[in-house]
Formats: sequence, structure tokens, C-alpha cells
Amino acid sequence: LCRAANLIVREDAVGNLFARWVGSDPSLAAIGTGSHTDAIPFAGAYDGTVGVLGGLEAIRALQRAGFQPRRSIELLMFTSEEPTRFGIGCLGSRLLSGSLQAGRAKTLSDKEGQSLDHVRTAAGFTGTLDDVVLPEGYYEAFLELHVEQGPVLEARNIPVGVVTAIAAPASLRIWLDGEGGHAGTVLMPQRHDAFLAASEISLAVESVVKSTGAIDTVGTVGVCDVFPGAVNSIPSRVKIEIDVRDIDGARRDAVLRAIDEACGRVTERRGVKLKKEVLNADPPAHSGRRALNALNQSCERCGISPFPLPSRAYHDSLFMSRITEVGMLFVRCREGV
Repeated sequence: LCRAANLIVREDAVGNLFARWVGSDPSLAAIGTGSHTDAIPFAGAYDGTVGVLGGLEAIRALQRAGFQPRRSIELLMFTSEEPTRFGIGCLGSRLLSGSLQAGRAKTLSDKEGQSLDHVRTAAGFTGTLDDVVLPEGYYEAFLELHVEQGPVLEARNIPVGVVTAIAAPASLRIWLDGEGGHAGTVLMPQRHDAFLAASEISLAVESVVKSTGAIDTVGTVGVCDVFPGAVNSIPSRVKIEIDVRDIDGARRDAVLRAIDEACGRVTERRGVKLKKEVLNADPPAHSGRRALNALNQSCERCGISPFPLPSRAYHDSLFMSRITEVGMLFVRCREGV
């Protein structure tokens, strides 16, 4: 489809796909648009793909109208936006923007112990991870079209929303080591149950998040692996993963500190050891003034009153904001997906 639209297509060393409509002055920084095509279960029928196909159709519509851009317009299809195989989200845009250094990326591996470098080369991607980062001034701005993945626009019967900011995500992986034993023979006063410690910490996450009083602060314990995982065995080890997000980075960090304090209290009282790994703790992003103005004016030209809202999920635009001005347009979706 991209080549049929006379776009120049290239792929980088991790599978980010670029399709450029060359402008009349190729020396100028380009305008970027796009999203991803991978998706997690229940993320919505158009998660990511609406931004890729929508961006392509926008380019084709401009071509049909006879428009010739001065700046080049480039469509991006980011690789690995979802944190599935290597445990880190937005892998492609992190590397493009330099938010993830190549040296750190080389240490990433999947559950089978296969490194990112091995997997990508086995898949046929050439070049090195150091080559992925974009040069300074590559983009003048980046715009992303995405489904809201929430109920706000549908509830208000509004077709689109203009994103003002993207929440700051943080992810923690915690290992809790207690003492296993037979469920029938070890008495309650002598137990050091790793799962009960994990349960208390999970409830503490909820309590700490709610204590901020801010609707934009959210916390989730989405992973809980119990070992040995038998009905008649006291859990000796538990792994949990915690996700905390907020539009306000300082408030998010205060929540993380409070969770740390709660972990200390729980593990001391229960005689359980704790090991923590910070998977990511990224700052929030705010949409650029020019991007906001352009999106608001476009809504008005289409007879739609601009509706501002934050993005509480993070997207590739969060990391593109490290290298250029960004803007996002949300499309309503049915029942939050």
C-alpha cells in the first residue's frame, strides 16, 4: 500500500517501518505520523492500526487532492509497542528517541533467555541497535491517531478528543521470598508466607493510590506468580508486577516512595525478604502548543467542538516527545475498547 502511494519505504534494525512522502524541500525536518500494529488482548479492534492506516489514508487523501507538501511527511509503524516479549513497552519508539540506550537494549531477553539482539537478527533485521536512534532534528513534529481505549468520548457522544498530556508510567517487579512448607504441618504462628506478604503489598498499592485524592493517579498489580503453586504447599516465593501511572510525575513518584515504605513494613512484620526491580519510570509528556492548535482548528473546521482529555495509557508519542513536538487525536471506541 505504501509503495503504491509512491512512498519511500525503509525498515530499521528492530523492525520500525518508515514510509516517506518526499516534500518539495527534502532538507527540512519531516512531519511524522503513525502508531503500532501489535496489540494485547481486549485492547480494542483498532488499537494502533487506526493510527497506521489512518496516517496512510491521510497521505493518500492529500495526494488525491493534488496537495504537494513542502516538508516531507513520514508514516511510522512502530515495532513492539506492547510490553509482551521483552518486558518493556514501546521498544521501537524508545530506541528511536534515545530513551532506551542500545547498550541497555542489548541486555533484554525473553522468558526463554533469548536476547533481543539474537531474536531480531534471526528475524532478518540487519544493522545494529546503535543505528536505530534518529538524528537530531529529524522530525519537526509527530502526530498520532489512536483509539481512546476508555469510555469518556463514547459516554459524551463525542467522536474525537484532543490529547493534552500522556500519563507518566512506572513498572516495578518485586520478588518476595518466604519459607515454604506443608500446608497441614506448619502452624500459623511459625509461617512466613510469601503470598500473604504479596497480598498485603497489593492492598497497600490500592490504598496509597487512592490516598492522593487525584482521579489521574492509578495503580495496578497485574502479575502474581506463586511458587511452588500447589494447594497443599505454603508459598515460598511470589513475583508481582506493579504498574503506577499519573499525569503528574512528582505525584507518581511520591506514590512509588509510599509503596516502598509499605513493602518495608510488610516484609519486616512477616519475616519475608524482598527484591525489587524498576522496569521503567518515565516522565509524562505534554502535547505541543502548535500541535494542539492544529488539532483544535481541524476539529472546528469539521464542525466538532474540540474536547481536551489526557491519555492515561501511554503510547509511542510519549517517547517521541523526547525528540520533537507531539500531538495525539483520540477516536471514541465502543464500551472502552
